[in-house]
Amino acid sequence: MKSLQITSFGAGPVWTDTPIPEPGPGEILVRIKACGLNFADTLMIDGKYQDMPALPFTMGMEVSGTVIKSGPDTSAPPDGTRVAIFGGSGGLAEYGCFAVDRAVPLPETMSFEDAAALQIAYGTSHVALAHKARLAPGETLLVLGAAGGVGLTAVEIGKLMGARVIACARGADKLEIARKAGADHLIDSGTQDLRDEVKALGGADVVYDPVGGDLFTAAFRACKPEARILLIGFASGTLPEVKPNHMLVKNIDLMGFYWGGYLKFRPEVLTESLAKLVAWHQEGKIRPHISHLLPLDRAEEGLELLRSRRSTGKVVITI
Repeated sequence: MKSLQITSFGAGPVWTDTPIPEPGPGEILVRIKACGLNFADTLMIDGKYQDMPALPFTMGMEVSGTVIKSGPDTSAPPDGTRVAIFGGSGGLAEYGCFAVDRAVPLPETMSFEDAAALQIAYGTSHVALAHKARLAPGETLLVLGAAGGVGLTAVEIGKLMGARVIACARGADKLEIARKAGADHLIDSGTQDLRDEVKALGGADVVYDPVGGDLFTAAFRACKPEARILLIGFASGTLPEVKPNHMLVKNIDLMGFYWGGYLKFRPEVLTESLAKLVAWHQEGKIRPHISHLLPLDRAEEGLELLRSRRSTGKVVITI
């Protein structure tokens, strides 16, 4: 089978032809139909992600497909079952073996492409906003990077949860996508002063920040007392500078958040969240925005779209 692998950090991904793997105990073999790309994939190429698989590994963190067979002594969905899986790796291939307890059966109403786009982006925003920050109806949510893979879902979910949503992104085209996702107010980070604009709107109760850098500083200064700031990631490449004395004066909570980490200590949080997201999808309340749908042999092009920030929402690879 064909797969895109990392064999050494910093050298870039390489295409390989390998035998179709055999599932071991507790595993299922999946014929992969779609794989969602994430900014974390670009970090893995250089070994800079916080949760790295051992070398060599196949790229692609979240997949959807059909069960082909089960490993020995494994209780699994019947062969042919449509599933979504967060594997952490292994997605940019024609087949993959994954832990059966990570497989979620898909309703017939959900396409493989939507399923591959849903898990990390929507899961990150839902757990961060509902479980971690406890966003309440009527609060003001400021979303940075609001047209990106996770930022756009934060706009959508924040609005579903009853918040007033301020979307910050660069350029009119990206802001229009955030508006269509439900944003109440739009701020162009390329031409407007984020701090002044947010303060003019009354300040932020919750900040959702996958960007870091200078935007974090501006958002911090626009927070209301007792605001909660969610650190989702650092797509700008610059870690934010935190001033603890300012946190103290304004009683601000700074919250680190890593969706995948819950698999290790509270997996039920992710399971319950995914069930809610699937229900919302079936009800037509959420619909992944996929800006680029590419075949497997163009996966590297998809990664470059993320790296150069030319995509909006999700980039999905079909296999």
